[in-house]
Amino acid sequence: MKKTLLLIPFLLLIFTGCDTLNQVAQTTVNQLGNPTNVEISNGLKQALEIGTGKSSDQLSAVNGFFGNAAVKILFPPEAQKVEKTLRSIGLGKLADNVILSLNRAAEDAAGKAKPIFVNAIKQMTLTDVTNILFGNKDAATQYFKRTTTMALAASFKPVIETSLNKVGATKYYTEAANAYNKVPLVSKVNPDISDYVTQRAIEGLFVEIAQEELNIRQNLGARTTPLLQKVFGYYDKNKK
Repeated sequence: MKKTLLLIPFLLLIFTGCDTLNQVAQTTVNQLGNPTNVEISNGLKQALEIGTGKSSDQLSAVNGFFGNAAVKILFPPEAQKVEKTLRSIGLGKLADNVILSLNRAAEDAAGKAKPIFVNAIKQMTLTDVTNILFGNKDAATQYFKRTTTMALAASFKPVIETSLNKVGATKYYTEAANAYNKVPLVSKVNPDISDYVTQRAIEGLFVEIAQEELNIRQNLGARTTPLLQKVFGYYDKNKK
């Protein structure tokens, strides 16, 4: 049995090249059988814990935000005129320092997300699990948005405020805003940046989680354990 389970990922890759996903799913179900409710619950929770942990790890690494165009934090929309003006008057380096420091603060905060997601996963009922498994392709991401956003904000905000000071973001952004505010005839901007970075850090985290969710739904190679193969093979077979 153990050897059969180890062969399944290899067989799935072979079938993927010549058969439909539904045929692959049928092969998986034939090999492993239909999952029980407990297995469905454990399998989905395992997938979500892997996905959210990976997202948190990726974004908390150096350049996790700064080097990722999909989540990179730029000047706030209302302050983009600040950046444009600074660059036009020879203060481009100051603008670059602001952007780098905002992203470094978000990277510092992202590592705090793991226990919040783990707690949300533990609280899932069988109904939650079923609705996520057979829901929209971003059903898990939407669940986490509903259940963790407030906790993430509360956890991220003090870390970001500390980090903004540590990496110089508060100083740089205040300098940038004050320099801009001295330009004649411009509308003044608020130099407080922490709320904006907190919001963007959380949004970036959910962007990564959505990608991980889609990956495990669509990519057979992402189902790295027999339990994941069994549960998501059942999902492939029965999804509408």
